Formats: sequence, structure tokens, C-alpha cells
Amino acid sequence: MLVFTKTAGYRHDSISAGVEMVKELGKEAGWTVVQAEDSKEFTQEKLRRFAVVVFLNTTGDVLDRDQESAFEEWAKKGRGFLGIHSAADTEYEWAFYGQLIGAYFKSHPQIQPARIRIEDPKDPCCAHLPKIWERTDEWYCFRANPRKNVKVLGSLETRSYSGSTMGDDHPIMWKHEVGRARSFYTGMGHTKETYAEPLFREKIRRAIQWVGRVPSAK
Repeated sequence: MLVFTKTAGYRHDSISAGVEMVKELGKEAGWTVVQAEDSKEFTQEKLRRFAVVVFLNTTGDVLDRDQESAFEEWAKKGRGFLGIHSAADTEYEWAFYGQLIGAYFKSHPQIQPARIRIEDPKDPCCAHLPKIWERTDEWYCFRANPRKNVKVLGSLETRSYSGSTMGDDHPIMWKHEVGRARSFYTGMGHTKETYAEPLFREKIRRAIQWVGRVPSAK
């Protein structure tokens, strides 16, 4: 698994905590985890080593056209993509990435507690979560609602906090397939504390299993 953390805009101070979390999950599960800040990892030859690529709080334009092409070809072979938080604030002009991430960042209010409604409690990526999940984070609003193109797993109860611009339907966690590629996105992950939360860590573990087609995550 490749954990990509390059930023060309705002840089989250929680990146190191996120990388450590993924490495710990990898150690527990027997997965090899490689972190990269350098986009030179995005060649056909280097990417073929990986079953899953995680964009962990990336921002801005982080890949050139050749690297984008290599990544797109890699993904279309049935690989797995996981986007965390500001992965949605990345590569606005790349159409394939837009499909893969599901929705682009628009704005956010201040960090605050909110309630998340789990829409499919039986889905393997979130079966461990309470039906109403209460936690604190920086809650993203998106340029467009992704619901028609993805399977929404969790939505914000917008009346539980201040600052949503998306109305009553505010997806914050989803998964889908783009051709043969599998993609999972969570808008959570701004704070360092997030990556120490047992429920969040388990969600990421299950998401990696799903996008990576690990047999136990059907």
C-alpha cells in the first residue's frame, strides 16, 4: 500500500499521525506500507507494486500529466483508492480523479462536534459503527452532492452543528467503483486526535480491505 502525502496548498499537521495510523494497521494485518511525499512514485513500473493507494490529506495539484496517466492506468486494472479528508481538495482539473474521489471540497466551518447518520449499518466498511456516530472534526462542504454517483455510507445531520451549506442531504463518507477501480472516501481526518480514535481506525482498516479486495471484506 502506498500512502501519498504530498501537498501543494494547505498542509495538515495531522499527516504524521495519519501515516502512523496506517503503518500500525499495516503491521497488525501484515500489509506492507510505503509513504511517499515525492510524486515520482507515480510511474507504471513503481505503481504496479501496490494494491492500494491512499491520498492522505493531499492538497492542490500534486501530479503532472504523465503521473496522472500512470495512476489512471494503474487504477483501471482493478486497484484500490482511499481518500482521506483533504484528498477532496486535490487535483481539481483532473477529470478521472474527480470521478474517483466523488466530490470536491468547497468550504468548511470551524472544528466542532457533529452527528453522523450511518446509512447502511450492514455494509462491511461501517458495520462496526453506531447508527448515530457523534464526533468532532472539520466538516467539509462539497461543490456538488455526490449521492447520485456513489454509495453514501454516512451523512451529517446538519442541524447538529453550524456551517453546512449543503442542505439536509450532506454526505460525508462514501464508496463506489469507477470501472474496475474501487474507491472509498471519508471527509473526516483533519485533527491529530482523529487518528487515535478506535472507531475511525477500524473504519479505515475496513475501507482498505474493501478497496484492496481482501477476502474478509466482501
